Amino acid sequence: MIPTIFSLVYLFAGFASDPAELAAAKTANGLEITLNGKPLAAFSQGDNTILRPYFANLHSPKGIRLTRTHPPLPDRDATDHATMHPGLWLGFGDISGEDFWRNKARMEPKDLEIEAGLNSQQIRFATRHALNAAGGRLMGHLKSRFSVRVSPNGCLIVWDAALEAGEKGLVLGDQEEMGFGARMAGTLIEKKGGKIANSNGKTTAKETWGQPAEWTDYSGVVNGAEAGITLFASPDNFRPSWWHNRDYGLMVANPFGRQAMRQGTVSQVTVHPGGELRLTFGAFLHDSKEYAPERAYAEFLEAFQPKSRKIEK
Repeated sequence: MIPTIFSLVYLFAGFASDPAELAAAKTANGLEITLNGKPLAAFSQGDNTILRPYFANLHSPKGIRLTRTHPPLPDRDATDHATMHPGLWLGFGDISGEDFWRNKARMEPKDLEIEAGLNSQQIRFATRHALNAAGGRLMGHLKSRFSVRVSPNGCLIVWDAALEAGEKGLVLGDQEEMGFGARMAGTLIEKKGGKIANSNGKTTAKETWGQPAEWTDYSGVVNGAEAGITLFASPDNFRPSWWHNRDYGLMVANPFGRQAMRQGTVSQVTVHPGGELRLTFGAFLHDSKEYAPERAYAEFLEAFQPKSRKIEK
């Protein structure tokens, strides 16, 4: 039986001597996740306009809004790509010619299972989605395992995904619109003074666009507090990610778009019938003056304990 609400209590820096309480409650199509009774993130298995799973309305541990309001409010955020950039997502613009980024094909939700425990240091849940072509044909499945946990540095979300091929296999194409993305709140974007930095010491959207990196951080200052999101790409993915970063608040880790990101010949990743492609990414929500993305990346690596995932490229 799936519980409808659960929580964990975990002591960590930034909340003085008071325990931090991370909790989640089931909704009609996902979960509402809170920290100390305040919104942290909303997880959706998909809806009538966004046909894939996503997180929306992410906040930092101190309650600073980190991603664009979903649905976007015209007086607060830009309204472009409203159904493509909901907050935090994993999307694919080309799987065997079908578009799961622009909501032309659908990831249909099948299961949501929650693992809960007061003695745990994290919330864990898993989902299964059918990969349905635009015409309804079943192509395979997306199986995802998630963990959300608090730490001395902030809050870490890990998305461990497996694309499972059906009887015809899957071919993942070469586009900018592929991979693990976040759309930042308007107060944090580079156009309004926000900063982008990656693991190789490059800064700005222009300098980091198309470049390989282990992580990219997008942050800004809100009411005197520095806050942001760092996205991580697992070193155990089938290849490193190139980054599709924009000054209007977009940040995407993309291991597929080699030519699209101007890094070589056309990429085509094949998953043979009955096989799978594993992908792991992370997002760190932070607002501490002492935050260091390098330490957060080390925590991410420890969290998911990577295993070999070789695949024909």
